[in-house]
Amino acid sequence: MAGQIEPIQRMAAQLARLPGIGQKTAQRLAYHIVSLPEDQVRELSAAIWQGKKAVRFCKVCGNYTEDELCPICASEERHNGQICVVRDPRDVAALERMQDYRGVYHVLGGTLSPMNGVGPNDIRIRELLARLSHEEVDEVILATNPDIEGEATATYIARLIKPLGVRVTRIAHGVPVGSDLEYADEVTLSKALEGRREV
Repeated sequence: MAGQIEPIQRMAAQLARLPGIGQKTAQRLAYHIVSLPEDQVRELSAAIWQGKKAVRFCKVCGNYTEDELCPICASEERHNGQICVVRDPRDVAALERMQDYRGVYHVLGGTLSPMNGVGPNDIRIRELLARLSHEEVDEVILATNPDIEGEATATYIARLIKPLGVRVTRIAHGVPVGSDLEYADEVTLSKALEGRREV
């Protein structure tokens, strides 16, 4: 880009690789970083590097952790017979913000996507089945996204688990709170009707 020196261009190009960061935002961030005092830039880069090195996957559920077990798996209070199956650690964080769910999680690390070459052996389904044979589990809650891959993954997992005698549920999908029906698409409305309950 004309008028931009190479180090700023290089920094902006790297920042633009982050999800949700477009070229203009990346350029703004690069200029902001260059204008910061050196100690703040050093702290920022150290925090990113150290965070990347320190964070790993929980050996039980697959969530992010600094230790062998994530805080949820390490807590005896959370083992109530429920395992909530999600796609990735961001979904755990979203569900934890509710502060309503008191069970544990299982992070798949993706969803089935034959078009992208992702099959059952590429995500953590085997590990889930192993947990079901070792832990006392009454219910598996399938909380994958309501898209084609998420639905296919939920259906596949449900078929594997049902013969084990464990209750399998799927999170409800439907109209978001505060939205108008006229703006909802047909699939969302269909799921909302399908998931209706008595009041």
